[in-house]
Amino acid sequence: MQQMLHFVILMSYAIKTSVANETMAMSHEWLIFLPQIPSSPSSLRVLVWRRMRAAGAIGLQNGVWVLPHRLGHEKFIRELLTELAPLGGSGLSFTATSVGEATDTVIIERARADRDQEYAEFCERCAEFLHELEKETSQKKFTYAELEENEDDLTKLSTWLHKIQDRDFFTGSRSEEALSILAQGTQALADFTQRVYDEAALGSTNHSSSEQNTAADENADRER
Repeated sequence: MQQMLHFVILMSYAIKTSVANETMAMSHEWLIFLPQIPSSPSSLRVLVWRRMRAAGAIGLQNGVWVLPHRLGHEKFIRELLTELAPLGGSGLSFTATSVGEATDTVIIERARADRDQEYAEFCERCAEFLHELEKETSQKKFTYAELEENEDDLTKLSTWLHKIQDRDFFTGSRSEEALSILAQGTQALADFTQRVYDEAALGSTNHSSSEQNTAADENADRER
């Protein structure tokens, strides 16, 4: 904890100061969070880790978490502290600016690396979705059950991408790629859906024609 406090003191040295320095003027303001969690149960540490990762926080050394300073992130930290309190957890939060542009660059690049990893995993899942649609199309599995399953999969992918975008504060390098492959998946599903509808209409037509032929045969038999 002493190491964490030392780190925070260094990071907080320039909090809201009017330093006439061009580099400082360009620096970002950060919200720093230091969770104070008892050694047991370990589930508390897991809870904090999941909440911070979901928010897009950047994990630095010794359990220090960093977020861009925004009102929404302040609210998030307050709510997390409220959740931790009855469980025996607490934490310290600070707003801070770095003492140099290099520190901002390190934090931003870590954030982008985290998002790019998520985008890569997302693109991989989208590629699997496209492959599955191609396989079902080649096998002519144009059924409502397959359509419903594929619609659910695309909805999950869309929701996942939205979550990644929400925490992509500095525009990861693979964000456009992710949008593009999701658009491909959306179009592929639209094409698959049309094939399902076409097959259903064809089935109805055949069934109707069969009934008409049967009725015609019965009328012919009665006339004889």
